[in-house]
Amino acid sequence: MRFAYALAAVVFGTAVAVAEVTSGPQVGEMVGAFTVTKVAGNPDDGVADGRNLCYRCKMGQRPVVMVFARSADEKLAKLLKKIEEEVEEHQAEKLASFVNMIGTDAESLKKAAAEFATTHGIKRIAFVVPDDAKNGPPDLKIAPDAEVTVICYKGGKVQANHAFAKGSLSDEKIAAVVKASCKLVD
Repeated sequence: MRFAYALAAVVFGTAVAVAEVTSGPQVGEMVGAFTVTKVAGNPDDGVADGRNLCYRCKMGQRPVVMVFARSADEKLAKLLKKIEEEVEEHQAEKLASFVNMIGTDAESLKKAAAEFATTHGIKRIAFVVPDDAKNGPPDLKIAPDAEVTVICYKGGKVQANHAFAKGSLSDEKIAAVVKASCKLVD
């Protein structure tokens, strides 16, 4: 009987461990327009810090790795540094990236995003705060239980979507995101 309980615990634990969070537009869907305030990063994009605009619109038909993050921790820094390497490597293909910091207090998010970009030396990725700061634009359906959502799109059409619950962003998952971003420019 103990074996059955142990087996059930292993099976149940495995099912929970592999369960994915569904967040944001899915593969094949379009990323619509939404308004943000740029707060830091990518000085070469022609957008001044503090400007309110549709950054998604600014990217036009380019291949883009768009990130929604609820907290700025070391795993996010590691992910963004890897994405930044890809942006650097694929300048000719105009690969771009921007991070939407989301949460309850827009002003705190703006300050934290600017500090995070500076602290981690992230230069080629823009940091923005959506006007709908709590969960991002409602049309994009960013899940409240997703700590990080990464949407890779080209021409506005989603090519890959990766969403991670709090604490689940691992090195293997970072590698999968980087691989998806590379496919945008193949």
